[in-house]
Parts: sequence; structure tokens; C-alpha cells
Amino acid sequence: MRPPGAPRDVALEVPPALSGPAATMGASAAAGLPERLRLPVCFLGVFACYFYYGILQESITRGRYGEGAKQEKFKYALTLVFIQCVINAAFAKLLIHFVDAARPDRTRGWLYGACSLSYLGAMVSSNSALQFVSYPTQVLGKSCKPIPVMLLGVTLLRKRYPPAKYLCVLLIVAGVALFLYKPKKGTGDTEHVFGYGELLLLLSLTLDGLTGVSQDHMRAHYQTGSNHMMLNVNLWSTLFLGAGILFTGELWEFLSFTERYPSIISNILLFGLTSALGQSFIFMTVVYFGPLTCSIITTTRKFFTILASVVLFANPISPMQWVGTVLVFLGLGLDAKFGKGVKKTSH
Repeated sequence: MRPPGAPRDVALEVPPALSGPAATMGASAAAGLPERLRLPVCFLGVFACYFYYGILQESITRGRYGEGAKQEKFKYALTLVFIQCVINAAFAKLLIHFVDAARPDRTRGWLYGACSLSYLGAMVSSNSALQFVSYPTQVLGKSCKPIPVMLLGVTLLRKRYPPAKYLCVLLIVAGVALFLYKPKKGTGDTEHVFGYGELLLLLSLTLDGLTGVSQDHMRAHYQTGSNHMMLNVNLWSTLFLGAGILFTGELWEFLSFTERYPSIISNILLFGLTSALGQSFIFMTVVYFGPLTCSIITTTRKFFTILASVVLFANPISPMQWVGTVLVFLGLGLDAKFGKGVKKTSH
């Protein structure tokens, strides 16, 4: 899932070009830095924010709360995404106020609302999947965004991709297949190969692709600024989610949960803040070093997030799954280097 108007990370692939308010924000944020320090600062900023973001996400959604028979799991994916959207909207509002106040926004409101539905669905599906699959599986699954982006680009936008792009996607598909493949250990083995958690990840990827298509449409037809897109899509998302958590009663269950386990509040706030702050470092990286460098940094971050999850949260990974993981990140790396050329078909 990518935050509206931001280059994609962890969902976070980077669009082919970045200009306007995003460039202004990145430039103003690092204008005072010596040139030799910019790359280390960008790398450490992206790496630290999203690395900690991943640890917080796993800690919140897969943690155990309480002891013994009263032990509970976090089941409030809608409320978690609601809080994240509120923080993202506030962050975007600050950026518009200090960086982008003079730029008008002519995008139609209903487009923001439609985009927010796929954006929300992707985030909720991704967080809900963690109740059924390990965090390494979720990270690896969300790293497969080139697949739905390419499929939707071919079918909806009539794009043509170079052969290298198809090879990269083939490597990613092969890696995911190896990672998910679980040979039966015996006749009584009932371990699933593709279950509810994987279906949620597939849904999240599909909705990510739709979100990307709608954002590209807004940029092409209305020249929508990144900060305005981030603000308005998150405001619509907050509206939809607010109604949802009130209608389902999840808000009151969540508040009761935080009363029992107040330590989770700081983790949730940090979760939202690291997500919003990480976006500014991604913009800064694209402005000064381009999409390729940003893709390499975010891909490296994902790999080390999986490694940290294995070490810190004792998520076991078999040798075959490690091979699959390497193939996925090899495909992502080659895609960043060779698979970015796109040609539109003639109409």
C-alpha cells in the first residue's frame, strides 16, 4: 500500500518522475545539508523510519496481550488504519501550510473519495492478513506490487512494457511460489499452502494496483499535487473509517482494549508517525538521487525487515523460503535497474 501522493515503499515503489510540491518539500528539507551527507541522511532516514515501522506493525498486530487464559490478540485493524490516516492527514496539512500553500487544487472531490476506497481496502487487508500469516510472508507478499501494477497497466492503461520487466516479474512470481510452497510431511499433514491470510494479501495487492491507476489518472488530468492528494485521500479515508468503526462498535472495543493495555497507545502513535516521517525522506531521496536509488534503499529495507522479524520475533524460515526471498528481491532489484521503461500503445 502506498500513502496517497507518496512514492511507494511497503507497499513503496517509486513513480518514474517527481516534481512540484514533492520536489519542493524534499529540496527544502535537505537544502542545508552538505552534499556528501545527503545520501547517508536519506538512507538512514528511510531505513530507520520504515524499519521501525515494520517492527511496530508486527508488535501491535501479532503481539499477545495479557497472561494465561485471558491472553488477547489485537483485532482492531480498522481503528489502527483510522489513526494512521488521521496522522497522515495532519502531516499533509502541515506540509501544505508551510510548503505548498500557493498551489490550488482543482481535483474533483469524488475522485479522492473513490481513490480512498481502494487505498483503505489495501491497508485494512494488509494489516488483517497479519492475523493469519507471519510478518515475513506479509512483507514478501506486499513486495510483489509490480505484478498487479503491470497487469492493470496492460489491461486498463494500454501500456507496453519492455521484456526485462516481464523477466523481473517472472522472478518475483517464482520466488513467491517457492516461499509459499509447503510440501506435505505426511498423510496427516494439514498445513495450508494458500489460505485466508494469503487471499487478504492478494486482495491488498489488487487494491494497491487500483489505487496507483487512480492516482496516475488524477496527476495526468488535474495535475494533482502530492500533498493535496495525501491530505484529501486520507480525509476521505478518515470519514469512511470513522463511520465504519462507529457502526460496527469497534471503536468502543478498541478503547476498552487500550484501557486494559495502555502501553499499546504509544506504539500506535509511533506507528503512524514513522509512516508519515518516512515519506518525507523518500521524497528527499527521489529529488536528490532519483527513483532508482530510492528503490534500492526501500528494497534493502524490506529484506532487513524480514531478517529482523526472524531474529526478534522468532518467525522460522526454511532454506527453500530463503531461496524464494532472494529471488523476489533479485527481481525487485533488477526491476529497479532495467524494468522502468514503459511505452504506451497507440490508440
